[in-house]
Amino acid sequence: MTKRFFAPGVLFLLLALSVPAFIFAQQNRSARRATATPERSTTTNPSSGKFGSAAPQIKSDLAEALSVIQANHIDGKKLDYNSIFKSSIISMLGVLDPHSTYFDPVDYASFRTEQRSEYFGIGATIEDLREGTDVNTFIRATFSDSPAARAGLRYGDRITAVDGQSMKGKTYPEVRKFLLGPRGTTVKVTVEHPGNHQSETVSIIRDAVSLPSIAQSYMLRPGVGYVAMTGGFNLTTADEFEQSLKQLHSKGMNMLVLDLRGNRGGLLIQAVRVANTFLQRGQMIVSQKGRFRDSSQAYAAVNDSPDNVAVVVLVNGDSASAAEIVAGALQDHDRALIVGETTFGKGLVQFPFQLDYDSALLLTIAKYFTPSGRLIQRDYSVGGYDYYNPGGLAADKNQPANPPNGPESHTDTGRAVYGGGGISPDENVKPGRITPAEAHLRDVIFAFSLELIAGRVTGFETYKVQRAIEFDHDLESADYPVTDPLFKELKKFAASKAIFKVTPDQLDRSRTFAERQLRYNVLSAAYGFRVATQVFNDADPQVGRAVDAMPRARELALAASRVRARG
Repeated sequence: MTKRFFAPGVLFLLLALSVPAFIFAQQNRSARRATATPERSTTTNPSSGKFGSAAPQIKSDLAEALSVIQANHIDGKKLDYNSIFKSSIISMLGVLDPHSTYFDPVDYASFRTEQRSEYFGIGATIEDLREGTDVNTFIRATFSDSPAARAGLRYGDRITAVDGQSMKGKTYPEVRKFLLGPRGTTVKVTVEHPGNHQSETVSIIRDAVSLPSIAQSYMLRPGVGYVAMTGGFNLTTADEFEQSLKQLHSKGMNMLVLDLRGNRGGLLIQAVRVANTFLQRGQMIVSQKGRFRDSSQAYAAVNDSPDNVAVVVLVNGDSASAAEIVAGALQDHDRALIVGETTFGKGLVQFPFQLDYDSALLLTIAKYFTPSGRLIQRDYSVGGYDYYNPGGLAADKNQPANPPNGPESHTDTGRAVYGGGGISPDENVKPGRITPAEAHLRDVIFAFSLELIAGRVTGFETYKVQRAIEFDHDLESADYPVTDPLFKELKKFAASKAIFKVTPDQLDRSRTFAERQLRYNVLSAAYGFRVATQVFNDADPQVGRAVDAMPRARELALAASRVRARG
């Protein structure tokens, strides 16, 4: 039976690229998780003792092994039992599949916070500036209406102390730990402003900081809107998307680039709502098949007036789970053209089973299938870290992703598509790369940017940024251009700062990158980093191909509607 996606009783399931907690700890990244009370399962209750004949021996061995460790290991008297038992549970779940995992109370609280699209802190992006062996951390951006923005912190402020403790020589991950904290607590941040080098200490009350799903939404060019849905599928995703489309339509949008690159998934219901935007009532979006009651569901569109803009969806190897549901549904119905690289390939559904003491098991309970019947889950029989390498997380980006090798299915117009390894794009396009030579220039460009926005570059005093950040600014080509004279000043600055080991010739050889990076820095100070990031899209080969592919996307959608009309 097909259920409407808002039907009561539907489980709020997780469709995100989850990784074992030990990988999560190393990478300091998280996927969005849902919380709910599960229905009663028909699976065996562990308390019944039906574990098999080997279980009593294993249980005895585990207790004995712990006793031997306590008595004989060199650090046996100071064991971290939380780490020991946590790693044991994670290893047990790792035998099942790569996405089932365990969260202790700290991990689980972090996931629940991020699922709400927020974290608690001051609401600022920070980054290092390295001048030889000297390391300092600066504010690179503040978010609209964040505690940091309300306190007057700006791009280029150097963080010298937090709660009276010096931050000199500390890297930005170290400084970040001092800035985060419980909601409602106060942190005292001492900064040195770039314009006058005056020191100021401000008291900031930590608060919830929004982490929206949509990082950018603007007009790429007349008629072509762009939405970067890169922040995962969380509780606010569909509402954010609806608002973005409304604003873009008011500006004349009739074509849309939906960017799902790097979107590692999240809540199933949000992916269904996003896909529903473009599909006609009755068109299947996704189905899932599991073992226990309510884990098998089918979700169809309920839209009598779908948005009819031409759509191109951008994906890459880090587009996973819920992002793949959207891409797969639109591809199977020929409603959008998919451009970029093969997606990660995660077709498993997780559900959080809450345990005592606010910990949780995140357990795989179902598989999901695209409208054409594709299971896009890629092979994880190799196990371990290797599973994350071929297409997505921690991948060698110079190696091609494994192509789908599953059975053939067909889209509404009869095009062949395949399961078994993610969503293959209709047009393969490699991303742009930053070379090591270009990356080497970032510090000197940042240092020069601090001088420029402080008004200390002779002849370019108009680039001084003193006013409050205009977060909703519509970027114009005339906003802070990098002219030939300004680039010449950058080269003079680099020549005078031998500590950065950057020559004018190196800047000339990477001029396009240097100009773009410099303009991004100044725009970040004036309009915030979300507006500033638009300058990178101008040279993004995948975004460029997406715009060029719009006529094909429109024809594909029209062909599909003709097939549907014929019944």
